[in-house]
Amino acid sequence: MKHRYHIHGMTCNGCRGHVEATLSKVEGVSKAIVDLEKAEAILEMASHVPIKHFQDALKNDGGRYSIHELDERHQIKDQKEKQPEGEGAGVFYCPMHCEGDKTYDKLGDCPVCGMDLIEERRLTAKTLQFTCPMHPEVIQDEPGSCSICGMDLVPLEADISEEDKAYKKLLKKFWIAIAFTVPIFIIAMSEMLSNNPLYHILEQKQWNYIQFALSIPVVFYATWMFFKRAWTSIKTMNLNMFTLIGIGSGIAWVFSVFAMLFPDVFPQDFKTADGNVFVYFEATTVILTLVLLGQLLEARAHSQTSGAIKALLKLVPSTATLITDGEDKVIAIDKIIQGNLLRVKPGEKIPVDGRIVEGYSSIDESMITGEPIPVDKQIDDSVSSGTINGTRSFVMKAEKVGSETLLAQIIHMVNTASRSKAPIQKLADRIAKYFVPLVLVVSVITFTVWAMFGPEPAYVFAFVNGIAVLIIACPCALGLATPMSVMVGVGRGAQSGVLIKNAEALELMNSIDTLIVDKTGTITEGKPSVEKVIAINDSDNDILLQYITSLNQYSEHPLAEAIVHYGKSKKVTITKVNDFEAFVGMGVIGTIDTHRVALGNAKLLEQLVIPVSDSLASKVTAEQEQGKTVSYIIVNNEAVGYVTIFDAIKKTSQNAIKELQAHGIEVIMLTGDNNNTANALAEQLDLSYYKAECLPEDKLIEIMILQQQGRKVAMAGDGINDAPALAKADVGIAMGTGTDVAIESASITLVKGDLQGIVKAKKLSRAVVRNIKQNLFFAFVYNVLGVPLAAGILYPIFGLLLSPMIAALAMSFSSVSVIANALRLRNINIS
Repeated sequence: MKHRYHIHGMTCNGCRGHVEATLSKVEGVSKAIVDLEKAEAILEMASHVPIKHFQDALKNDGGRYSIHELDERHQIKDQKEKQPEGEGAGVFYCPMHCEGDKTYDKLGDCPVCGMDLIEERRLTAKTLQFTCPMHPEVIQDEPGSCSICGMDLVPLEADISEEDKAYKKLLKKFWIAIAFTVPIFIIAMSEMLSNNPLYHILEQKQWNYIQFALSIPVVFYATWMFFKRAWTSIKTMNLNMFTLIGIGSGIAWVFSVFAMLFPDVFPQDFKTADGNVFVYFEATTVILTLVLLGQLLEARAHSQTSGAIKALLKLVPSTATLITDGEDKVIAIDKIIQGNLLRVKPGEKIPVDGRIVEGYSSIDESMITGEPIPVDKQIDDSVSSGTINGTRSFVMKAEKVGSETLLAQIIHMVNTASRSKAPIQKLADRIAKYFVPLVLVVSVITFTVWAMFGPEPAYVFAFVNGIAVLIIACPCALGLATPMSVMVGVGRGAQSGVLIKNAEALELMNSIDTLIVDKTGTITEGKPSVEKVIAINDSDNDILLQYITSLNQYSEHPLAEAIVHYGKSKKVTITKVNDFEAFVGMGVIGTIDTHRVALGNAKLLEQLVIPVSDSLASKVTAEQEQGKTVSYIIVNNEAVGYVTIFDAIKKTSQNAIKELQAHGIEVIMLTGDNNNTANALAEQLDLSYYKAECLPEDKLIEIMILQQQGRKVAMAGDGINDAPALAKADVGIAMGTGTDVAIESASITLVKGDLQGIVKAKKLSRAVVRNIKQNLFFAFVYNVLGVPLAAGILYPIFGLLLSPMIAALAMSFSSVSVIANALRLRNINIS
């Protein structure tokens, strides 16, 4: 028989496989098939198995997933989710990505590696509330005055995230462990004194009981989670660092308790001169406390790796000034809706994405684009959330709010990329899979060799060295080597306007040798610009510019917008136009101050029967041969000049292309424009190869040909027609100023939308890959050298042994060192 059930709690294929495996093991189930998309399980069984058996199986597995009858689906779906507190999003993931991009809904340990889960950052700022400083019980959603005392309300401080709460709890446990471990350590080390003063107070046996009592809070409270993680790892056969710590320190503590209670059962090798057995309470507690210190430092370092996102979140103001019924009103940012008019005062942060509808100013966009120079903005220009207004006030219209803003999308992309795996991590994953079992075997061999061939007391040496091998091994250093560098690198890129969609793109960018670029919007501005206005027959250039600017103020054509923009930049006076008429595909005509003025192409001249002199015709032809668009200016039925319009090359394009070529990347231009324009541009930019009049499928074919030649190809574009090529390239790079389709198809997005961003991406990729290799080298060398040292390989030659306590210190700081090296990426220069 087959039964279908609803599965709740799955977020990825890792979840699906885990649930499927768990349900398959339930007695009576012959086959289990789980569908992630439908959130359903189909279970085959010879006879009916009660649903409670499946519920118990998932509950015993950790309780992250639950199984229900299909008709309960809506009840599960309709349950209101608890609003996460603080800066966190209430979504957690393993820093080592043990189960891919799987996430968890509560803070805890990774079920595979046992490490503390990391909390994602929110996409938007937490809802702001206000309270009275005199009456904290007064809380409301909007600013105002206290209903009790009349004082102005102040913003209520946000709760700390779950991750920060866990850190504070860990810190408290650490100080408790220190408080009990230090006395144990002093008691144990006093035995090295020739005339131990403590023995004048109590006998050694009684001091052993005191050490035992002091160790209980350390083992069973402060560091008990290590033993829980070790047990979970053994139960699920996901052996990890905590397996080794739990076994090593656990054996030492149990041995010590047994030796203290039943010393007579031990051979003479284990006993001191007065008949007491050596105990290792100090080794156990010091080891566990040092591991706890390592976890504490790791937690703080993990918090710093997401510093880029936290910095971005701080850019969002908590309030905004809403213009309603002609009056200004301060509201919480989450109350803003699309279409609201907002006043942004000098020095304020812009609350949401939108467009300026009144006024002008200069905006500091460095926190998003990485460019330090403020950008001038005027009416109809777009502004982004989190950027900082200059010295003037303006009114904007809200267009994108909440999670739709550019800032929120940047944070989302950084969150997602931080959870992705880089291809280079596969090697470390393969090694880590066999690492712990190998260390366990080496520990047993170490004990055996020392017990058989070691000096007296042989069993003591064997015991201590066997534990040291378990304690010093650090698979986490291997596991963290790649994801820590990726997390910090992705955040650093976001601060410089380079948004990485996944770790694979970040790694592949380092090996790119060919860059294909589109022309319009990638090399050029992507919008028509007026180059010059030329007058003939003694006509006045300024008068002609005023005529064509005034004439085009009523047209919505892109060329008309370019002319109006050019006229405004030249401070011309726009005058009224009568009898305005537009001729589709030809031009426009109207009357200005009794003058009949027209602007258009040769077809308009034919329509109006206007002759063109040979001199004017030759000048226009020369401009057209350079790939520029030329419109004739006609005043009172006479062609008196022309305007040249072109798509300007971005200021950064030429230098960026030279820098990319210096990095060994061949830059190829594929464009849909005519050959004249493409040739002129290629010569100007010193491009070795270009192809004009390309259709989208032509770009796709060109990329495939280059890939077949063994090239690693990146494609940069901004239009819908670039989407197929962006998806096919090894690395697709979208201009942030382009279409949503292009951005969705790419694996890297440049916020500012110029080629200098590709230079930044290349430098960032090179730095991250180098950092990953450094981390992997350190992790490999540490474990390759550390395990033999702990086993006592230097003892026969130099008489040196590694104490388990020193091994614990080395193990704790190995992971921290990897994270510290990754944190160096925050300060790299990629400009």
